[in-house]
Amino acid sequence: MSKFLENNNEYEKEITVPGESKFSIENMDLTVDPSEDFNRYANGKWIDSNPVPADKTSWGTFNELYDRNNYLLREIAERCSKSQGKNVTMEERLVGDFYKSAMDTKTIEALKTEPIKAFLKEIGEIKGKDDLIKYVYKLHSSGIPAFFRASSRGDKKNSSIYSLYFMQGGISLPNRDYYIKDSFKGLKEEYPKHIDRILKLAGLDEYSAGKCSQAVLNIEEKIALKSRSQEDLRDQEKNYNRIEISKLEEDYPSLRLLHYMNSLEIPEVDYVIMGQPEFFKFLDQLLVDTTIDDLKSYLIWNIVNFAAPFLNMEMQEEHFDFFNRKIMGQQKMEPRWKRSVNIVNFCIGDALGKLYIQDHFGEESRKRMEVLIDDIKSIFRERLVKLTWMGDETKKRALEKFDRFRAKIGYPVKWKDYSSIHINDRDYFGNVLRSIEFEVKRQAARVGKPVDRDEWFMTPPTVNAYFSPTDNEIVFPAGILQPPFFDVTIDDAVNYGSIGAVISHEITHGYDDQGRMYDEEGNLRDWWTEKDRSEFMKKAQAVIDLYSSQEILPGVKVHGDLTVGENIADFGGVSIAFAALERRLRINPELRKEIDGFTPEQRFFISWAQIWKENIREEELKRRVIIDPHAPNKLRASLPVWNHPSFEETFSVKKTSTKEGRREKIPIW
Repeated sequence: MSKFLENNNEYEKEITVPGESKFSIENMDLTVDPSEDFNRYANGKWIDSNPVPADKTSWGTFNELYDRNNYLLREIAERCSKSQGKNVTMEERLVGDFYKSAMDTKTIEALKTEPIKAFLKEIGEIKGKDDLIKYVYKLHSSGIPAFFRASSRGDKKNSSIYSLYFMQGGISLPNRDYYIKDSFKGLKEEYPKHIDRILKLAGLDEYSAGKCSQAVLNIEEKIALKSRSQEDLRDQEKNYNRIEISKLEEDYPSLRLLHYMNSLEIPEVDYVIMGQPEFFKFLDQLLVDTTIDDLKSYLIWNIVNFAAPFLNMEMQEEHFDFFNRKIMGQQKMEPRWKRSVNIVNFCIGDALGKLYIQDHFGEESRKRMEVLIDDIKSIFRERLVKLTWMGDETKKRALEKFDRFRAKIGYPVKWKDYSSIHINDRDYFGNVLRSIEFEVKRQAARVGKPVDRDEWFMTPPTVNAYFSPTDNEIVFPAGILQPPFFDVTIDDAVNYGSIGAVISHEITHGYDDQGRMYDEEGNLRDWWTEKDRSEFMKKAQAVIDLYSSQEILPGVKVHGDLTVGENIADFGGVSIAFAALERRLRINPELRKEIDGFTPEQRFFISWAQIWKENIREEELKRRVIIDPHAPNKLRASLPVWNHPSFEETFSVKKTSTKEGRREKIPIW
C-alpha cells in the first residue's frame, strides 16, 4: 500500500490506496429469487453493507474503480509536484505545477475573488449590445459558454472533416425540466437565493445581487422553455442542420455569429451545423427584447458560477451547497486532493494520462483485450449473417460497416502537446482558464480540416468506454481495464460477463436506434430498407415500452425513449458475450466446471449484474432519470439478464415465476 501525507492548510491526513474491487460470491444474497430481483440476488449483501459515502452521490462498481484510480493519479501528481532538475519531463512539470496550484490553499484563500475581478469590471463597462455580444464570445474563448454551446467535431454527414456545431445551452440547472416541472419547484425557488448569496460573496451589494438573481432566473426560464428535451436531442437528423455561412448574419443578426467565428480564428468554411435552428432564432430575439442591464447580470452570473469551484473556500462551499448538496444529495465535499486530481485530469488529461500509462498499464493487458475483442467481433459478425428479421440488402450494408469497424485500447498512439500552455504553480484559476483556452483554440483551428482518426475523447485513466459513430470505432481507456471489469486472475465466465459484455455493448451501439443510421464511412445516412427499418423500430419500441413501465421511485418512471439506445446495447452486450462464452466452452470443455457452486453460465450473468451494483441518493437518481441516456443501474443488472433466452434454464426457474407473470423476450442482436 502506498501512503502519503497531504500537506495543505485545510488538513493533514494520511492516505492509503484502496485495494482492487473484484467479482465476489460474497456480494450475493442467495435468499432472493433470481427471477424476482436479479440485482439483489447478485448484489444484495454488498448493497446492504455499502451505504453511499457522505462525499458521494452514489457508490458502486464504477465509483470503487474511479476512486482507486484517483489515489493512483494522486500518487503521480504528488511525485510530479516534488520533481526538480533538468530531467523532469514536460508532462511531469505541467502536472506537478497544476496540482501544486490546486492544493495551494494559502494563496487561493488570500486571493479570495480577485481572479474574477477583471471580468466583472469589464462587464460593468459594457455600454451597448454590440459590445455585449462581443464579450459573450470572449467568454466562450475561455470556456464559459453563455447562451449557447459550440464545438468542432467530425461532420455527421461528411465524417472525413471537422465541422463547427452550434448547440442549445445557456441554463445552469441540470436540465430544462428543473425550470418547468412541478417536481422541481422547490429547487427552482431555492435557485435565485443561491445566486443572490454567491454574488454577494463575489462583491456585489445587496440590491445588485438581488436584482441580478431575478434577471438570471427570468432569462434562464425563457431559455429552458425554448430548449429541446433530452429525448428530442437524440434525433440525429433533426439536430443536424447545415446553414450556409452567407445566411448566418441574415438569419441571426443579433447573435453576430460571423464575429464569433472570426474572434475564435475559425478557418473559412462554407457552412456550419446548427443543432436547433429555432432555439437560435429565439436567442437572437431574446437579445433584442432583454435590457442591457439584465443581459449583463446574466454574464456576471455565468462568470461567478464557472469560477466558484476554483476560488476561496467560502465561494466553493456556497456553490457546493446548491449544486451538489441540494440538487444531488451529496452531504460533503470530496477531499481537496481528489478535486484537484480531477481538475488536472480534465484540463491536461493527456499529460497526466501518459504518466498513468507508464506506471499502471502493461502491453500484456492490451494484447489480451485485442484477443477478447476479436473473439466478440467474430460472434457479432456471425449474428449479423444469421439474422432472420433483416433482409439481404440491409444485411450486406451492415456487414460492410462491420468490416470497417475498429477498436482502440488503453491509450492514444499520439498525445496532445500542451507545451504552449503556461502553468503557474501559484495561479490555480489562471491555469484552468489557460488550459481551456488551449482546447478551445485547438478545436477552432481544426474546423474544415481532415479528421484525426487517432484522437481520443476520453483520457486514459477514465473508467468508461465509448462508441464513436462518425469514426465507426469503440474505445477502451486503460482506466476500465482492471478488476472487476477485466481480471486476468479469474475464470473466463466472469470476464466475458463483465468486460466481454461491455465490449459487446459498445459494438452494439453501432446498430442501436442512433448508431444504425451511420454507414460504413461514419456518415449519417439511412441505408436500411423500409421493411427492415420498420422491423427494427418495432423491436426498439418494445424496449422503450419495457423500460418505460419501470417505476424506480414512487411516481417516477424510467424515460424509455431517452434510454433506448443504451438499453438495446445492454441487451446486445449480454447476448453476444454469452454466445462468445458458450463457444469458448465448446472449444475448451475442460473450462466447463462449477466454481463456488455456480456454473460458468451462472457466473457470467452474476458478473454482468455485479458491474452494475450501486447505492444512489434519491436526489441524484431523480436527476439522472431526466438527463442520463442510461437506465438506472438496478435495471441494467436485471432486465438484460431476464431478456436472455437462456436465463430460465441457467437458473432453473419457471418462466412464470415472477410477480408480473411471464416476461416476453425481445430478441434484437
